Order: sequence, then structure tokens, then C-alpha cells
Amino acid sequence: MARMYARRRGRAGSKRPYPPSPAPEWLDVKAEEVEKKVIELYKRGFSTSEIGIILRDGEGVPRVPQVVGKRITEILRERNLAPEIPEDLQNLMRRALRISKHLEVNKKDMHNKRALQLTESKIRRLVKYYTREGILPSDWRYKLESAEFVLRR
Repeated sequence: MARMYARRRGRAGSKRPYPPSPAPEWLDVKAEEVEKKVIELYKRGFSTSEIGIILRDGEGVPRVPQVVGKRITEILRERNLAPEIPEDLQNLMRRALRISKHLEVNKKDMHNKRALQLTESKIRRLVKYYTREGILPSDWRYKLESAEFVLRR
């Protein structure tokens, strides 16, 4: 399938098997230990993707859903710790803020003006999806001015 904003094809790659396989036999970490570690790392300020990387590299847990049976966000949501704005949306909002600050200094940078348009388009599409799924409230709107306030909390 082609890319959305460039006239090139996508990058091919291997895909994980569809049905999640059970935890490997060589893994000696219990599901409860992994859940405790996820909560501990989140309370220390790590994002969900960083938690997965730390568990993979430090603890030898290949994938949290294989071991626990739930994704990291689901574990946090059960304990009422999940962030109010999903991580991928936060990352896009941070990118839009960086680009807009760059454009304040470099007003004639048309390439980054286009990049800001594309990033904000992705944000709007993601917000539409998250409101439809009930993850964000239905009255939640993205504004560049308010994004800086939301991300600093």
C-alpha cells in the first residue's frame, strides 16, 4: 500500500503471528511480577513504550501481553493510572509544538509549515478515532495553544 502523503510505497517487513502465542518456556518471570514492575516504572515517570523497552532489555520479557495477557495500558487502566491522553497522541502533539516553535523563528520555512499541517491532520484523525472508541471525551478538541498546557501537566 502506498504512503498517505508521499507517492512511494510502504516499507515491507515481517509481521508477528496473529494469535498471541503463550509466554516462552525459558521465561522465569511471573505475570504478577511483570504487572508490579509495570506499575512501578509508570509511577517513576516512564511512558508505556519505554516500559516495554525496559522490560524487554532489562528483565528479558519479550512482550508484556504474552506474559500477562493484557497490554501495558490495560494494566494501568485497571489501577486508574492510565494517562488521560494516549501516548501516540501526546507524541504527535509534542511534535506539532516543536514545529510551531520552529516556525515562529523561521517564518519562511515552507517545508516545516507543510509538516505542521500533516502532523495536525494526523492528530485530528487520531482524536476522531479516540472519541469514537470512548477513550477521549466527545467534547475534546485539539488546539495548538492548549496543547502546550495539556502536555506540561
